[in-house]
Amino acid sequence: MTESCRYRLLITLVRCAVVLAGVLLQSTLVSAQWSGEIQNNLFYTDDVGLFSATRRLSLQNDPTQPVVDRTGQGSDMVYEPSVDVRRAFDSRWGRTELSAQAQGFVYAGNPVYNHGSYRLRLTQDVASETAVRLYYFYGPNLFLGKNDERRSGKELLVDERVTTHFWSGHLERRVAANVTVRLLGRYGTRQYNEAFSERDTRFWTVGPHVEWMITPRVQLLVGYHYERGLADGRRQSQVHDDISYVNHYASAELVVQAMDRVSVLLGFDYERNNFTSGLADDVHRGAHENVYQGDLEFQYRFTDAMTLKFGCQHGSRKFSFEPTSVSNTNLWLGADFKF
Repeated sequence: MTESCRYRLLITLVRCAVVLAGVLLQSTLVSAQWSGEIQNNLFYTDDVGLFSATRRLSLQNDPTQPVVDRTGQGSDMVYEPSVDVRRAFDSRWGRTELSAQAQGFVYAGNPVYNHGSYRLRLTQDVASETAVRLYYFYGPNLFLGKNDERRSGKELLVDERVTTHFWSGHLERRVAANVTVRLLGRYGTRQYNEAFSERDTRFWTVGPHVEWMITPRVQLLVGYHYERGLADGRRQSQVHDDISYVNHYASAELVVQAMDRVSVLLGFDYERNNFTSGLADDVHRGAHENVYQGDLEFQYRFTDAMTLKFGCQHGSRKFSFEPTSVSNTNLWLGADFKF
């Protein structure tokens, strides 16, 4: 897809979203209300090259965000601000919520890694126990690090950057008083800078999520995603760099309300990337990657509008063509404010 085609597609989607929002807002509104959440997190990370991908490895985010081939980029402090503004109202179609979120990562010692992302969400109740959620995500010009380009044949060490767009739909149904099932479908693109344009990728994702309220104080979320990614490099045999893949991702998250004001969150993620390159002399041919990650977060509800957080996260990644695994550990303090 050319840059002009992508631009026209983006403009068309924005226009459709504006028209849809206008139709909804012109409906008869009952008990319309604004709400939102501001999150502020301060992290220590031991690898700036892996930090963003580690943070996005979750069912609700972008678990297949690419990582740079060269890890071990050094430690840093990272500030993560996030703002989510929501407008909820009743209309002739039922309960509707519009949401817009902006998120950033600001690195103290490595500003080249600074980046932001943006998300739009529309939630529509279609029946008493059923809802549809539509998402659009935009992550522009993410710096992955320095990497060896192959297009020139000289394997020069240059910047590698990627821009991500994806559109996602969730069909959510409460099947029992304490069980909710969600079906997810996703389509997206990743466009790299010119030096790595053979890595431009289109991907499709499908999978189920299940939320189970085991007791009033214990909640479990489990999910699985199957994803297929097709890179332009599969048709460019002279470059020997095809990152097309089949991805299997599974996640479990347990939230326990230990005391009236204290909750503990435990998470585990596993990801398997099977590269599907058939190109001779391509390091990805017949290769795979395994990713394991664990999370632990303590939350203290200081007031109804303010929650304090402390957490730690450790992930391990290994390519089959590398002799050893690489790890990433993140520690954070944070505060969430609802309004």
